[in-house]
Amino acid sequence: MKEQGTAVQAPFSGLPPWRLEAAAVVEQLGVDAARGLSEAEAAARRAVHGPNLLTPPKAHGPLVRFLLQFHAPLVYILLAAAAVTLALREYVDSAVIFGVVLVNAFVGFLQESRALKAIDALARSMTTEAVVLRGGQKRRVEAAELVPGDIVLLEAGDKVPADVRLISVRGLQVDESALTGESVPVSKNVDPAPEDAGVGDRLCMAYSSTLVTSGAARGVVVATGDRTEIGRISELIQTTEALATPLTRKIAHFSHFLLWVILALAAVTFAAGVLQGQAWLDMFMAAVALAVGAIPEGLPAALTITLAIGVARMARRHAIIRKLPAVETLGSTTVICSDKTGTLTQNKMNVKAVWAGGARYRFLGEGYEPAGGVQPVSGSPPTQNAALLECLRAGLLCNDAALRRQNGAWEAEGDPTEAALLVAAAKFGLERQQEEQRFPRIDAIPFESEHQYMATLHQAGERTVAFVKGAAEALLPRCDAALGPDGAPGGLDRAAVMEQVESLAAEGLRVLLLARREFPAGMNFVEHADVASGLVLLGLQGMIDPPRPESLPAVRACQQAGIQVKMITGDHAKTAAAVAAMIGIPAERVLTGAELARLSDEELAAVAVDVNVYARVSPEQKLKLVTALQSRGHVVAMTGDGVNDAPALRRADIGVAMGIAGTEVAKEAADMVLTDDNFASIEAAVEEGRGVYDNLVKFIAWTIPTNVGEGLVIMAAVFTGATLPILPVQLLWINMTTAILLGLTLAMEAKEPGLMQRPPRDPRAPILTRVLQVRIALVSLLLLAGAFGLFEWMQMRGAPVEQARTVAVNVFVFGEMFYLFNCRSLTVSMFQLGMFSNPWLLAGVAAMAVFQLLFTYAPWMNAAFHSAPIGTPEWAWILGCSMAIYLVVKAEKWLRRRFAPQETEG
Repeated sequence: MKEQGTAVQAPFSGLPPWRLEAAAVVEQLGVDAARGLSEAEAAARRAVHGPNLLTPPKAHGPLVRFLLQFHAPLVYILLAAAAVTLALREYVDSAVIFGVVLVNAFVGFLQESRALKAIDALARSMTTEAVVLRGGQKRRVEAAELVPGDIVLLEAGDKVPADVRLISVRGLQVDESALTGESVPVSKNVDPAPEDAGVGDRLCMAYSSTLVTSGAARGVVVATGDRTEIGRISELIQTTEALATPLTRKIAHFSHFLLWVILALAAVTFAAGVLQGQAWLDMFMAAVALAVGAIPEGLPAALTITLAIGVARMARRHAIIRKLPAVETLGSTTVICSDKTGTLTQNKMNVKAVWAGGARYRFLGEGYEPAGGVQPVSGSPPTQNAALLECLRAGLLCNDAALRRQNGAWEAEGDPTEAALLVAAAKFGLERQQEEQRFPRIDAIPFESEHQYMATLHQAGERTVAFVKGAAEALLPRCDAALGPDGAPGGLDRAAVMEQVESLAAEGLRVLLLARREFPAGMNFVEHADVASGLVLLGLQGMIDPPRPESLPAVRACQQAGIQVKMITGDHAKTAAAVAAMIGIPAERVLTGAELARLSDEELAAVAVDVNVYARVSPEQKLKLVTALQSRGHVVAMTGDGVNDAPALRRADIGVAMGIAGTEVAKEAADMVLTDDNFASIEAAVEEGRGVYDNLVKFIAWTIPTNVGEGLVIMAAVFTGATLPILPVQLLWINMTTAILLGLTLAMEAKEPGLMQRPPRDPRAPILTRVLQVRIALVSLLLLAGAFGLFEWMQMRGAPVEQARTVAVNVFVFGEMFYLFNCRSLTVSMFQLGMFSNPWLLAGVAAMAVFQLLFTYAPWMNAAFHSAPIGTPEWAWILGCSMAIYLVVKAEKWLRRRFAPQETEG
């Protein structure tokens, strides 16, 4: 393990903080560990130490990025051609080639800058938060606000926000792989370490950017920003987001391969022309023209821009893409496995029913307003049931949430389930402050998904008592008695309790069991073993979490798109089935975690496709479910928010983390983060992903025929001994102007109607299907016939070669322009999309037409590009050829829809 030096902000009497006792560190930092810093003191320290941020990595500056635009094989060829033409005193041609290279570099620089800016903006939107004590109050703040001396509270799932000297820990384990490379989480304690201990051996320290995998802790910040350990070695983690995906890498590789193929063809063309007795200079220019025309040099940059636009569109719909390949994969998603709570539902819990002391009660009121009534459904009145009082007291005290009144409304701070318990207790008349004074908390076992409960230890006069809340299946076996309405423990009828659980769950209620265990006085901490048995059942609380209004239409849209939606929850099976029915997910069978555990991998793979609702599922079982679905060829999107969800998120083809409720561990593992924790945003992201991929394919299908057609025209002229119909500088003009003004407008194309009625795209399918390959060949041949045919016709009429070449160039440009309208949809007519639905395209077409008129009639353009004015008859032929391309492709699409719909793209 690599040793790291000391990186602290305070002298600590010459000793590093891990060498000192925690109390000494707290004292030297001038902070009260029980209250934390005041807001004023924190602001004063921030003015001295600065924000808790790492200095951004040194990226290439604008000048270097501009110069790197020239670092490409094609540019080297163009520069060599410009140098040769300059040596041959072809000054105008040389200047034009240099100018085109310069303009291309400038456009590439602008494209890259825009893409980098978009990625950077998304990175800034993903901020880390921390829970601190400020003036004795817990506050959630951005990690950038932390200062040395802040008291930080850590729990499972958190990213450590700064370098922290631990003051107290409970089962704390930290993944320090980002810092040390050690993949196994490290158990932490508060004992000082030797001064020369390596980073991985300083067990009393938690370092910035490491991840809490289990347990909880309290610590004091000793270093922030660049003075943290991770700041000192930031070159290991500061990397600029690569603007590359499997698709863009595939296209870039294809372009490089094509480059060498075209160079070989150019060499063959040069040799063939020379052997035919043609001038070597003419053949050199023909070879250069072939290389310039046939290579789709703008393709990788255009694809990157299209992806960047798609990422920005998704961000506007609350889906932050952390890894660019997710944009492509979204279009292939066949299964979405979604958590229920907070994603399909509103995560605004409200206790509706309580069963305690053999009686059931209805709780009135909505939301977090601590007002309403308690009505008996069966049994004794509420005020005469001691078990009801104890059940609600347990929910109040075994609780880390808080209620705050903001802008005239009550808001929950913390877990919504715990907030609902606070509201239920308040409706019964229990006041939290009084209860906490009567039963001060001594210790706690935080909730962890593998245990499915939380416990708190309290002083209760001459004794101590542990209150426990959690899943009935996890806690009922630990109960030995049940509290009666008279307040005395009595016999426990487990079957009757489970009957009540089933009854509440069938109403769509989430059920929590509450229990307690008393201990002798003097007990100062509680362990899992202390609540493994001997609990006294206090009662059940059933709460409802209403489905989001947008979940039903979003689920229906996914199903219509051929995407299965599977709901995963830790709730009871009947609760899961009831909620699934509300949002349109078929729930003929609900598979529980216990049943899932009994299935072999092969058996799970067989049933996973057909079962849509999973209840009482652990995070580890999510991973098994993802693997099972993938083994059947499915492309799986999986949501998660907890630290133990990370393996499933990494394994899924699309890992989706929750931006509000999600832990930092889950976000780090995810490909996409939902800023609103809403299932509808997943559906929106899938829709945008399909739209982005559509636009990528449209651009490829549009640009390739131009390159192929240009190459065919040059080769046809050389092998027939004809004059070159198009010069290299003219090909550069075509490629440069059409890619910028026409091609990139396809990236702005709106999503097509019926996009979410198509089945998912097979990720193994080629980018260009057989249908598109045939279409590309067809358009390439039409461009060859039009350009070469009209060039030869003009020559036969005795027209100057400049005019003939001007006609050939215009055939390519206007042919591309008309074909662009075909490419707005790969399957239907542009009229079904709406003529004016893409104003960028119409503006690009208008600008291109103006540029072509300048190319044809402006004297200075005639001199630079060897063009010449042409007459009305020539324009009629040019527009006729262009319209023919449009009509042929339109007819081809119509015939495929009519007679071979199964072959239709998409």
